Amino acid sequence: MSGTSGVSPHRVADTLSALAEKKSSATVREQFFLAMLAGMYIGFGAIAATVVSSGGTLDPGLARFLSGSVFTVGLMLVLIPGSELFTGNILMTLGFLAKRVRPLLIVRNWGVVWIGNLAGALLLAWLLYQSGQLTDGEGIRTVGQQAILIAERKLELAQLFWPCFVRGILCNMLVCLAVIMACSARTIEGKILGIYFPIMTFVTCNFEHSIANMYFLPAGLLAAGQFGSRFWEIFANLIPVTLGNIVGGLTIVLLHPNNQRLLFRRLRRSANDSQSEAAAAKEEESGSESGRENTHESRK
Repeated sequence: MSGTSGVSPHRVADTLSALAEKKSSATVREQFFLAMLAGMYIGFGAIAATVVSSGGTLDPGLARFLSGSVFTVGLMLVLIPGSELFTGNILMTLGFLAKRVRPLLIVRNWGVVWIGNLAGALLLAWLLYQSGQLTDGEGIRTVGQQAILIAERKLELAQLFWPCFVRGILCNMLVCLAVIMACSARTIEGKILGIYFPIMTFVTCNFEHSIANMYFLPAGLLAAGQFGSRFWEIFANLIPVTLGNIVGGLTIVLLHPNNQRLLFRRLRRSANDSQSEAAAAKEEESGSESGRENTHESRK
């Protein structure tokens, strides 16, 4: 889109590249605490989705749609106030293609932000547990029962690596599209609409989001009283989903023809630079050998 309706795709790519440069230049401390906020923001959306889906009389399809609708508040909080979300930061690869960010800085950001997102989601799950929303003195509440059901389903899915991985791919394709659509909007209202539809779609379709699962899984285990004994089981889900999220985000970036041209141009230049360096090193080495031979002959 262009004109007053939205930002052009080329301008969006420039914005995301500049944002990648800014994110990569932040300190590890800044990245970590902004990531904690994002983990909590996504967790707030997950709490709302759990509450909505705990209504037992709703049609299953309608319950998913409503859960997806309220879950969208998580990404709205991430993108509008600003924070660091692992799944959205896969788009930082645009900064690499534009030669504005080094790959190691991108990988460092992903690692720090993933850990920060986990810390924020765990903190929010613990706070909700302490609030008495999941359990009370008489037992597990309705929301707590739904949290347990969601966690058990995700842990059951984790027994099969491939479905987890593929659902992670599909999920982050939609999340990255939501980020792109939000960046293309000129108003807060436009950003909200750009975020709403892709995120509602991935929740309704039951795809897997690694950062949302960082809340869903611990919350269910806390409600069931099994957090300590089963904590490490959550990584059976988080690892394949995270890998799928990375592939899904890269798919959105690399399938675009403009980005493919940038990538091939970078690879070609890297290959040419490597050949030039090898030729220069060889020439320097041969020059050194000639110098040594001349020195030896003059001594004779």
